[in-house]
Amino acid sequence: MRQHLGAVTLLVRDYDEAISFFTGPLHFELVEDRPLGAGKRWVLVSPRGGAGSMLLLAQATTPEQREQVGHQVGGRVAFFLETDDFPRDYDGMRSRGVAFEEGPRQEPYGMVAVFRDLYGNRWDLIQRGA
Repeated sequence: MRQHLGAVTLLVRDYDEAISFFTGPLHFELVEDRPLGAGKRWVLVSPRGGAGSMLLLAQATTPEQREQVGHQVGGRVAFFLETDDFPRDYDGMRSRGVAFEEGPRQEPYGMVAVFRDLYGNRWDLIQRGA
């Protein structure tokens, strides 16, 4: 059997502000933006050149969903953005205004630094084996 994780849902405040952040400072590509009616859209973004999972940007519509924007995993690192060139991506992301919580650090599994997206979700930028 062959399976893969195609997409992971990320609650956002607004479709367009989320698209701007992911395609701007993070340099993701917009894979799909399809209207579904009643103000809903099917919005997929993915790291450029990536063959992995995509993010489904889902606009929060209820009070309960809006409360969870930026807190979907209880303050833990939620996402792991892997790179083949840590210095290039770390420096580029910083120059485009991405807020890193720390400088790069070497771990047994590779080079890593934690950053936050526009909603406060924590991410690892990581180069394995670096």
